[in-house]
Amino acid sequence: MPFVSRLRVGPKLMLLVLLPVTCLLVFTALAAVTQWEEARTLRDFDDAIEVSFATGEVSDAVAHERIAAVRARLRPGPGTSRERSEAQQATDSALRRAFGHAVDRPVADVAGVLDAKRRQLHALRVETGTTSLEAPDVARRYKGIETDLIDTVATLESGRPTRAAGRAADAHVVLLRAIAAAEREQAELAILFDAPAGERPTAAGRWTEVEDSQLQAFRQTTSPELRATLDRVVFQGPGRAVRKVRDMLAAADPRPADWPSYDRWLADSENYVDDLRGIQERAERELAVTADRELSATRTRASTELGVSLAVLFLVTLLALALRRSITRPLGQVAAGARALSDGDLSYDIRYTGRDELGDVADTFRELRVTTERLAEQIRAMNTAIDANQLEHRADVDSFDGTWAQLLGGMNGTMDSFAAAHGRRRRAEQELEGIFNLSLDLLCISGLDGYFKRVNPAFERTLGYASETLIARPFIEFVHDDDRDRTRESIERLAGGAEVAEFVNRYIRADGTECWLQWSARPVPEEGLIYAAARDVTESRRAALEQTALRRVATAVARGVPPSEVFAKVAEEVGSLLSTAAAVLRYETDGANKLLGIAHADVDPSAEDARLVRREAAAQVIHEVARTRSAARLGTAVGAPIVVEGRLWGVVVAASLLDPLPEGTESRLADFTELIATAIANADSRDQLRASRARVVAAGDASRRRIERDLHDGVQQRLVSLQLELRMAESLVEDPSSELARQLAHLGKGLDDTFQDLLQVARGIHPAVLSKGGLGPALRALARRCAILVELDLRLSTARFPEQVEVAAYYVISECLTNAVKHARASVVTVAAEDQRGVLELIVRDDGVGGAEPDKGSGLIGLIDRVEAIGGRLTVASPPDSGTTMTVRLPVTPPPDAESHA
Repeated sequence: MPFVSRLRVGPKLMLLVLLPVTCLLVFTALAAVTQWEEARTLRDFDDAIEVSFATGEVSDAVAHERIAAVRARLRPGPGTSRERSEAQQATDSALRRAFGHAVDRPVADVAGVLDAKRRQLHALRVETGTTSLEAPDVARRYKGIETDLIDTVATLESGRPTRAAGRAADAHVVLLRAIAAAEREQAELAILFDAPAGERPTAAGRWTEVEDSQLQAFRQTTSPELRATLDRVVFQGPGRAVRKVRDMLAAADPRPADWPSYDRWLADSENYVDDLRGIQERAERELAVTADRELSATRTRASTELGVSLAVLFLVTLLALALRRSITRPLGQVAAGARALSDGDLSYDIRYTGRDELGDVADTFRELRVTTERLAEQIRAMNTAIDANQLEHRADVDSFDGTWAQLLGGMNGTMDSFAAAHGRRRRAEQELEGIFNLSLDLLCISGLDGYFKRVNPAFERTLGYASETLIARPFIEFVHDDDRDRTRESIERLAGGAEVAEFVNRYIRADGTECWLQWSARPVPEEGLIYAAARDVTESRRAALEQTALRRVATAVARGVPPSEVFAKVAEEVGSLLSTAAAVLRYETDGANKLLGIAHADVDPSAEDARLVRREAAAQVIHEVARTRSAARLGTAVGAPIVVEGRLWGVVVAASLLDPLPEGTESRLADFTELIATAIANADSRDQLRASRARVVAAGDASRRRIERDLHDGVQQRLVSLQLELRMAESLVEDPSSELARQLAHLGKGLDDTFQDLLQVARGIHPAVLSKGGLGPALRALARRCAILVELDLRLSTARFPEQVEVAAYYVISECLTNAVKHARASVVTVAAEDQRGVLELIVRDDGVGGAEPDKGSGLIGLIDRVEAIGGRLTVASPPDSGTTMTVRLPVTPPPDAESHA
């Protein structure tokens, strides 16, 4: 067996002797573990019943508090109030004790249950104190709390480690339930007997059955002594009085006149419950004694069996050790000699000289040591020749036989090959040295200890440090602070066996500037080295960052964001790109400069002098750009002009604290100034378009109002005069059936129809109700005149809005209703209007054929122009065969112009 073959002789002998005894010990240990597990279960049960006793005390206190609260509710007074307060304090004390027991022991979440009951009691006390609950409600609420506490006690004592402990726990729990039933009976009958004799309701005697069932279960599980005590309590003294009252209430025709008084019933019931609690205390003591007795017996039995097994094992072990020593000592000497010989220690001598098999082995090892000493001498001579570069030296093969001669012959062949390889390696090293020194990339050999072992001249040219400085200090000191953690992670990956690691980090040059290096490294774990090559990518990375920043600004300009946001974005991107403070300013006509966007570099808050120098340099650059209308550089600040349509509009400034900015910063700033000029031109174009739309819409509205006024003051008045004259002419006709009378009546009807048509035209041009009553009445009038059903949902916080908002909203809804009748073939239109947070939102839906497309030249384009002319937005959703929904958002306040953005 492989396992047995790897064991020494001593362990084999020990296994031979101790294996049977150990198996016996294992069985004994398993039995002991079972018994200790049983003891642990008993200990947990012991802790649980202690917590259950404390919880039972809380249940008793709650019962006392319940009857005190019922009495205080039935007969308020100083005495009952004081009794209720004392009962509440007793309950709180019992809760605190029970909570302390539950927290200190690893039992179920009794602490959480107790805390929940504490909060329920507090709420019930508050309601009871306000007299918002009647006495039956108070008793019922306390009953729920008491029932939950008794259920918790039952849960804690539900573990049954032994039969005796289980019977004692059952007896304790059923007695608790019996006492709880008697206490609930006490409260309910107190309420019953407190009522006037003529108003007492009938009561069924149900408490006898409840209590008898619990007490019967108690008799079956408790001791004979407690069973006898229970019989005395039930059938003597207060118990007999209580049962008498129960029998009276259970009678078929109870006579309320024979019922006991309120005070007499409370006295008898309390005495009876106190007697039952005395039995409960004795039941608790019996349960505790039973659990402790079972726990002690189990622990004693487990300790005894384990001690006996250990003693047997100790005696057998002593016998096995004595036998093992008599056999393993000579074997140990032989094994030690063999290990010494294999380790190259030729001075070890085996002293054992017995005549048995072990003695023969010892003699053979002594002969082998002499031969090995001669072979070692030849090897040392070979090594000495190699160290002295005497590659022509050869070992004496003729003085050895067999395998030893073959070994020395192989060494001579290895010496020949080594001499040839040594010449080739010298030539390869010379070629590699030339490539290493001439490479433009950074080449190095570093150790896993964090130091450069060798660097090529490209390191000195790129970083500005001498090779001695780079090798003398840990290379992590040359890495930028923000990249050190990432560099350490890459080194750890290489040390962990990663074949190749590629990463980019920043190094700090000797002059304090940063440079980005792109690395490719390969580890040689067996040598503890890392071979790495790096390329300086500072310029390409800087160009990529600059293009990314320009792309973000250009995206903002293309989206048409407000110029103020573009200015802030430019300052932020310039500051981040150059690691400086940056600002965008506008030249005012009075010679002042207005700050439009600024970004601050992260600097030391104590460097106040440096900030003053930067501020002075920036001010000089701003003045110089304004004077020369071209880019300028002064000290540590650089500025580029912003030119809009041939005029000098503003300047972009970048300022460093101490170091001058690199060359080419002016041209990099110029790219940002072009984007700013584009954003300003776009904003001006949008403002001009919005103003043009507003003027067109305002002119159209003014024309409509003028036409409506002319119709009202001119044509309508003339038609009214003609109607009056025609009525007068009709009155002059003597024969109403004549041809003349019929012609005059026909003309009158034609004039009436013409007047009504003209009135509709005038209302459509500019309804008078809109000018007089506002948007709400105008929309209601428009809905009434519509040819289809219109459902209005108007939630307007004010009766009037600005005139341009009312006109736009009216004509949009009017056009929507017209389209729904003429084109959509809708049967119902829903119009919703609501204003909130300065925006009036209109939603018009119909159930027509849909398919409306504003881009196809429909009348919706005019509505979009009207809405956008006042800064609003109109969207149309009109899928085919699914109706049309139009959403309009109109600002209640006029939109800001482009100058306010700037």
